[in-house]
Amino acid sequence: MNGRNLIGNEYAEVNTSAFKAINPLTGETLDGDFFPAQVKDVDEALNYAVKAFTVYKNIDKDRKAAFLRAIADEIIALGDALLERACAESGLPLGRITGERGRTVGQLNMFADLVADGSWVEAIIDNELPDRQPAARPDIRRMLVAMGPVVVFGASNFPLAFSVAGGDTASALASGCPVVVKAHAAHPGTSAMVASAIQKAVVSTGMPEGVFSILFDNGYAIGEQLVRHPKTKAVTFTGSFKGGMALSKIAAERPVPIPVFAEMGSINPVLLLPEALNVRAEQIAEQYAASITMGAGQFCTNPGLLLGIAGAGLNRFKATLAAKIAAVSSATMLTPGICKNYQELSDAMISEKEVTLIMKSDLLVEGANNQALAAVAEVSAKDFLANPKLKEEIFGPWSLLVVAENIAELGEVLDYVGGQLTLSVMAEDAELKNYQPLLDKAEDITGRILLNGVPTGVEVCAAMQHGGPFPATNDSRFTSVGTTAVRRFVRPLSWQNWAADLLPPALQDGNPLNIWRLVDNKMTKS
Repeated sequence: MNGRNLIGNEYAEVNTSAFKAINPLTGETLDGDFFPAQVKDVDEALNYAVKAFTVYKNIDKDRKAAFLRAIADEIIALGDALLERACAESGLPLGRITGERGRTVGQLNMFADLVADGSWVEAIIDNELPDRQPAARPDIRRMLVAMGPVVVFGASNFPLAFSVAGGDTASALASGCPVVVKAHAAHPGTSAMVASAIQKAVVSTGMPEGVFSILFDNGYAIGEQLVRHPKTKAVTFTGSFKGGMALSKIAAERPVPIPVFAEMGSINPVLLLPEALNVRAEQIAEQYAASITMGAGQFCTNPGLLLGIAGAGLNRFKATLAAKIAAVSSATMLTPGICKNYQELSDAMISEKEVTLIMKSDLLVEGANNQALAAVAEVSAKDFLANPKLKEEIFGPWSLLVVAENIAELGEVLDYVGGQLTLSVMAEDAELKNYQPLLDKAEDITGRILLNGVPTGVEVCAAMQHGGPFPATNDSRFTSVGTTAVRRFVRPLSWQNWAADLLPPALQDGNPLNIWRLVDNKMTKS
C-alpha cells in the first residue's frame, strides 16, 4: 500500500522513516508503510493549492458538480477493499463502515446538487438609480466567493465521513476552495485509498493539479505547520477541546489570522421531564442505554449527561437503565490511546466522593484488545454544580445522571454546563407548556434541540445544525454537517459599476441565480 504524501497529482519522495497502522481489535500491525510529511511537503502542497485556486474558483458550477460526483463514484469503485481496511484500522464493525461509506458518498452527491443549483452563492443585485435624490445610487452586486486553500484534519471516529473525502472536504471543494488533508494517523491506509479515488476524479474531470493533496504524520508537527502556513486560508478540525483550542491559538497568532472551525466535544444533556418518566420511564431508559453504548460511545453526540428530578419515575428509569447497561458487552475503541483515556477518566469520575455508580458492565469480550465497558453513574445536582470535573466530556460509553430536587435546580445545571452540540428533551406534549423557562435556557446553550429522541445519528440534510455555542465549537454560527457547511469557506464580495460581461455569471442580468433585488427599498426575490 502506497503511504507517500500525495501533492497535486504526484507522490512526494520518501526521506523519512515509516510508521504503520495498528488493528485496535487484534493489536496486529497492518500492511503498508506510511511516511510522515516534511516542511517542504507542506510548502509544496499549499503552493500547488494556491495555483489551483486561481483556476478552480472560476470553473463552471456544472463541472464542479461533476467532479464531486466523480469522487463519489471512485470511492464506490474501491469496493470491499476499502471497507475491509477501514474496519481493520478502526475496529468498527462492517455494518457501521458500510453505512459510513454511504454517508460519505451521499454527502458528496448532496454538495454536487448544491453546486449545480447555484443559488447558495446568494447573488444580490441593487441596480443603479441615476435619478435618485439627493445622490444617485451606483449599480452594486454581491455574492459569496471562495476564500482559498482549506486545511482539513481527519477525525479519529469517522474514518470515512469526517476524513479525507468527508463533509469538510466535500463542502470546501463545493465552495471553490482547494483542499489539503492532514490524514489521521489511526487510519492511514483508509486515507490513502480514498485519496487515490479523489486523485482519479481530479484527472478524469480535468480539475487543476493541486486542487487536492494529502499529507501523513503520526505526530503534531505537520498539522501545526499547515495551520501556520501563510497560504492556508481556513482550517477544519474535529476532536478534543485541547486540540481545537491549540489550533485556534496558532491561527489567531499568525500575522494574518485565519478562521479555524473546530468541533471540540460535547456532553449533550438530556432533560428527563417528570411526566414523561411517569408514563414511559422504562422505554426511555432502553432508548438511552442503546444511545450511550452505540459505537462504544465514540460519537460527538453521545448523551453524556442525563438530567432528572428525584421521584418514583426517575427511580424506575435508573433501574431499567442499570439492567440494560449490565447486558451490554464490551466494545472495541478506536485506538489504544482513546481506550486508555476512557478507562482513566471514567474511573476517576466514579472515584469522586459525590458520585455513585449505577452500573458498570462486566461482560468483557475475551481475546479482544482495547475494550471499553459501559458505565453510568449518578450525582446530586448540588454536588454536580460544586465540582467542575463532573462536567468534563468522557469519550466512550459513559453517562452521568444528575438528580435535581426541583425544576429550579435543573435550570441551574443548564446555566452551568456551557455550550453543547445537542440537547434532548424527553417530555409528554401536555407538560411542555409548564417548562417554557427551562426550554428557553436549553435553546440558548445548544446547536440542535431534540424532542423525544436520542442525539446519536446525525441526519445529513440542509436543515441540520452540527455545531453549538462554546466550548462545543469555537463558532456557533456554522455547521460541519449539511449543505450550509459550505458557508465556512466563503466570504461576501460586492462589485460596483462593473459591466455585465465582466461580472461572474451569477451576477449577470437575466441569470436565474440572481435571487434578490432591491425594489422600492424592499428586498424582492426574483
